[in-house]
Amino acid sequence: EVQLVESGGGLVQPGGSLRLSCTASGFPFSSVAMSWVRRSPGRGLEWVSSITFGGASTRYSDAVEGRFTISRDNAENTLYLQMDDLKPEDTAVYYCTQGWITTGTRRGQGTQVTVSS
Repeated sequence: EVQLVESGGGLVQPGGSLRLSCTASGFPFSSVAMSWVRRSPGRGLEWVSSITFGGASTRYSDAVEGRFTISRDNAENTLYLQMDDLKPEDTAVYYCTQGWITTGTRRGQGTQVTVSS
């Protein structure tokens, strides 16, 4: 059974940083591209970033390009999202999912990120 467990969210002030983690199990993680997506009341479900199975290539949405960094540790079956210079519009529930530049079909429970002063 595919399991994706996101963590690391929280409340942060504008300009702050957070690092999200996603622990995966139930599938060959090191053979699968992975993505981060987010859901907010104003924008619905939105693709944020993707990384290839080996980590050699990454992509970012225009909204987060230059501020977020996706990475992975295949030995630990873990996906990361380093988020810097956070803005109020980054407030959302963040999910990891399988696939490349996709909002995916399987997601975990998500982790809430709130950017507010």
